[in-house]
Amino acid sequence: MIYLKTEEEIGYLRQANQLVSATLAEIAKIVKPGVSTLEMDTLAEQFIRDHGAVPTFKGFPEGMPGAKPFPASICASVNGVVVHGIPDDCPLQDGDIVSIDCGTFLNGFCGDSAYTFCVGEVAEETKTLLRTTKESLYKAIDTALPGRRLGDIGHAVQRHCEAQGYGIVREFVGHGIGREMHEEPSVPNYGRPGTGKQLKNGLCIAIEPMVTLGSPELALLPDLWGVTTRDGRPAAHFEHTIAIHNGKAEILSTFEEIERIEGQRY
Repeated sequence: MIYLKTEEEIGYLRQANQLVSATLAEIAKIVKPGVSTLEMDTLAEQFIRDHGAVPTFKGFPEGMPGAKPFPASICASVNGVVVHGIPDDCPLQDGDIVSIDCGTFLNGFCGDSAYTFCVGEVAEETKTLLRTTKESLYKAIDTALPGRRLGDIGHAVQRHCEAQGYGIVREFVGHGIGREMHEEPSVPNYGRPGTGKQLKNGLCIAIEPMVTLGSPELALLPDLWGVTTRDGRPAAHFEHTIAIHNGKAEILSTFEEIERIEGQRY
């Protein structure tokens, strides 16, 4: 069942997503070689709770069969880890990339956004992967208009990234969002134009391209949460939550502060 959101509900979703974005911006301030993803997780949880919300990911039960509930407030996926990396105390190294996926629950509604950060001096081919993946996210958002279809969103990501020779992860997709973090519909990063469910005003979805520098084939880590590329090459992940609202796609999260911080550093 797909639930279209009212004006009031979109307002609550906007607040939850703005908090996610502010949390990611706080993390952006400390991304550098020598910092651990566990430090990032501690910062994120404290920031979220200080703002009257709950970190949605902590205790999340929907892992692979046999997995324990997710133990952290953010997913921190380093280099070839695509999604759902569990934060640890290993210091990040110069040249790493780290995708931070964050969720909040505020006033009964969920926020969800992700950003892939450079740690120190990163290889140019990896930076190009990140830039292309982020571009594909905005191209997908541009297609999210009333009357279009889910296949149009996925096709926008797929076309842009595959034209550069990158791999599209198919096993993990975007999703509807509202009172629950994962609602219908699923939002793949691939597809054929004009196919899938029709987009309507009030639809709120998280669009999240997951793109690999090499093969898109995946492997599950022993913790039954983290998912890595089989060839070990880097993967990028960017995510915005949007509302189809008043005839256009409104981005409820934002990268503006993150990009301002990054611009000062690099």
